[in-house]
Amino acid sequence: MIKSNQLQLRLSTIFVGLLLVWSLKSQAQDISVEKSTFGIQTGFLGVWVHNESRLTNRIALRSEFGLDAAISSNSFVGTRVFIMVPAITLEPRWYYNLGRRVSKSKRIDGNTGNFISLKITYHPDIVVGNLPANANLISDVSIIPTYGVRRNVGKHFTYEVGFGIGYVDYFLEENVFGVEDDGVGVNLHLRLGYRF
Repeated sequence: MIKSNQLQLRLSTIFVGLLLVWSLKSQAQDISVEKSTFGIQTGFLGVWVHNESRLTNRIALRSEFGLDAAISSNSFVGTRVFIMVPAITLEPRWYYNLGRRVSKSKRIDGNTGNFISLKITYHPDIVVGNLPANANLISDVSIIPTYGVRRNVGKHFTYEVGFGIGYVDYFLEENVFGVEDDGVGVNLHLRLGYRF
């Protein structure tokens, strides 16, 4: 009789343990970036439309099209120019703290979390606005490792902060000077957005 109770207790313990492991495993599989999320963002220097598509449970590929703003001033001539330049970006993002956010009962919807990314941006030599007759815009590609944070405010609104330092390569044309062949690129952004 005692052996039968001990056997039942052991089987019950094993059953509860397996149930616990199964529930933790199934919960861990549910912790993932969104399959696809789409939104629009604006910041101090531009406006952008973006989509993030899931590659793995923690990695999303962000594709983005927008207009980066620039202000140029020439103190010698006394002119100031405001232009906008198209920007095409591909950015794989690793949202590394989703599990910790879930364990603390914090939101992860809309890919809310901290991320590390590799931001690759192309600026063509197209200008929205007017450049002085003696000025020429040089197209470029930048590759910038970035650390960032995205948070939701309500159901649809988001804000995002990011910082990174990387490399920029300018596509120089003949008879153009004043720009190095390559250089240091900086990504510093604070964006407010709406998620559809």
